[in-house]
Amino acid sequence: MPAEVRRKLTTIMAADAAGYSRLMSSDEVQGVSALRSARAVFARLIDRHAGRIANTAGDGLIADFPSVVEAVQCAIEVQNELSQMDGMALQYRIGIHLGDVIVDGEDLLGEGVNLAARLETMAPPGGILISRPVYDQVHAKLSVGFDYLGEKRPRNFAEDVSVYQVTTAHNLAQVQPRVRVEPEPANTAPRVPAPGPLPVRRYAKSAALIIGTLVAIDLLTGDGLWSHFPSAVILAGLGVMAVPQGGWAGLGLWPSRALVLVAMLLFINVATWGGTLWVIWPAGAFAVMALWRRINRAPG
Repeated sequence: MPAEVRRKLTTIMAADAAGYSRLMSSDEVQGVSALRSARAVFARLIDRHAGRIANTAGDGLIADFPSVVEAVQCAIEVQNELSQMDGMALQYRIGIHLGDVIVDGEDLLGEGVNLAARLETMAPPGGILISRPVYDQVHAKLSVGFDYLGEKRPRNFAEDVSVYQVTTAHNLAQVQPRVRVEPEPANTAPRVPAPGPLPVRRYAKSAALIIGTLVAIDLLTGDGLWSHFPSAVILAGLGVMAVPQGGWAGLGLWPSRALVLVAMLLFINVATWGGTLWVIWPAGAFAVMALWRRINRAPG
């Protein structure tokens, strides 16, 4: 690697105008005017939040921020201001990711930039999508909502990623950080949290209440024990959601979730033992499917 190329950990914002080509084909003057106005908003707010525009191409841009909170706050303010501008004919999609990038002069390159760009293409016009590392850093620091959109497979990526949408339905002008995060010095980088499980705490209390109710009904009716079967299914569901994004022991997300389901089936097999270990058949099917996915996984 050339000496002038180095790596750093940073927050990347990718933005692109929806329908820009269509607008230019119908009214070039209006398209150029709207693009200039939007670029001025981006430049001013990115600078306000200690960010830097690394690259512009056509109607899009790539910026990076030393603070994750400042990057998301900047995106919210940009979308809010653009939506309130009279005559603004463009709506922007924004994607934000916290990851490792290659710094080549003023440009940012690498998978971290690519993921931010993929999130931007998946966002609705006027929307903001963020990755799991960004969500982990900001969800407790910004008084704005986040909608979990599930595990998504960005184009040309080998693994699924957890995607969240920033909720912007209410008055975004009132959104303020709960904790002000000052930008970190340029020679330091924010920490990337280890990939964590999906947010299961919101379901854990409900699951415990349902299981408790089933056990109580089971004991009160006294007609044989059966509550452990639906309880096992509920616990397996929580276990599937709790699998980290990268899976366990490098197995990958899907095989790790399959192991949780096999464990549930094994429990049911043993609890209803009739002399046959039938769990080997669904376990074998899971193994074949996991092997097939690994062999046919798209490169890059």
